[in-house]
Amino acid sequence: MSDFPIQRDDSVVETRFWHRLDDGRVQCDVCPRACRLHEGQRGLCFVRGRLDDKVVLTTYGRSSGFVIDPIEKKPLNHFLPGTPVFSFGTAGCNLSCRFCQNWDMSKSREMDTLADAASPEAIARAAQESGSRSVAFTYNDPVIFLEYAVDVARACHARDIRTVAVTAGYISPGAREHFFAHMDAANVDLKAFSDRFYHKICGGHLQPVLDTLLYLRHETDVWFELTTLLIPGENDSEEELDAMTRWVVEHLGPDVPMHFTAFHPDWKMLDHPATPPGTLARAREIALRNGVHYAYTGNVHDPAGQSTWCPGCGGRVIERDWYQLGEWRLDARGRCAHCGHPIAGVFEAHPGGWGPRRQVVHMSS
Repeated sequence: MSDFPIQRDDSVVETRFWHRLDDGRVQCDVCPRACRLHEGQRGLCFVRGRLDDKVVLTTYGRSSGFVIDPIEKKPLNHFLPGTPVFSFGTAGCNLSCRFCQNWDMSKSREMDTLADAASPEAIARAAQESGSRSVAFTYNDPVIFLEYAVDVARACHARDIRTVAVTAGYISPGAREHFFAHMDAANVDLKAFSDRFYHKICGGHLQPVLDTLLYLRHETDVWFELTTLLIPGENDSEEELDAMTRWVVEHLGPDVPMHFTAFHPDWKMLDHPATPPGTLARAREIALRNGVHYAYTGNVHDPAGQSTWCPGCGGRVIERDWYQLGEWRLDARGRCAHCGHPIAGVFEAHPGGWGPRRQVVHMSS
């Protein structure tokens, strides 16, 4: 918690998920950190704090920038492949991952980071005018700017634009239900499969993330995929990967895609080596061996490991080379054109044609 002063302006809005404590503090109930705040204090996320005896969000309507990405970059391989996604984030985060590769935003204490301002309606309109099929809350975790994300999602749905949460899933019951009720898809970072890693490296705990995954799978229609950044010597052992992938198949089912991505030294883990490509290939093999139908590698050049293969006949149904789609062997019903086996996901009759482009968008509310 910190005592940076909160200046009331248009970006400060009251929030819903908090309660008063008997000792005079107020507790934020958005995430498992349950920050207990005196007047003027901010939570660990930095963007939620106490002002006038209420918990407020201080970054409503402000963004670190707007970009149109390929949906595969989120990464989502089974949600409207090939389509553009209008992407933005804010500042702050409710975890403290030492390897964060967006630390300039997630750990920012300078609100000048949030140079672009936009109302929910302006974002939805810009996304529609750009031809984007969805809007992604990404770069930092949307859980901490829940009120802004939900209002943007409502504006998007009014224009038939879908919404994507790129999140660590570190969110509490109540807030979890409200947040995901407005999301169409999610990529959830399952950062490791040990509480030791979450506590030592991320400043959190594993179980709340597993609870979020169980909720998504069994109580919502949100399409979701998992990503694990493999860090040498920290979360890449065969034993941990075996346990993780077995848990996914048993509790979430074999059709939840898993992405194993390469770590590059950053922020507070510059002393760790980059992930060898062989580690990613081994993780993918373990996942497939344990019954995961769709396992992918990321942050490396590996067309075979990034393409989608039919779990029925083994044929390639979607060819990928980085973010570029090639051969498309799905029929109009989302089934393998080789054998008719259904491929899990949200597909249309034809893939999008956005390709690997990244387009910066300048806008105002």
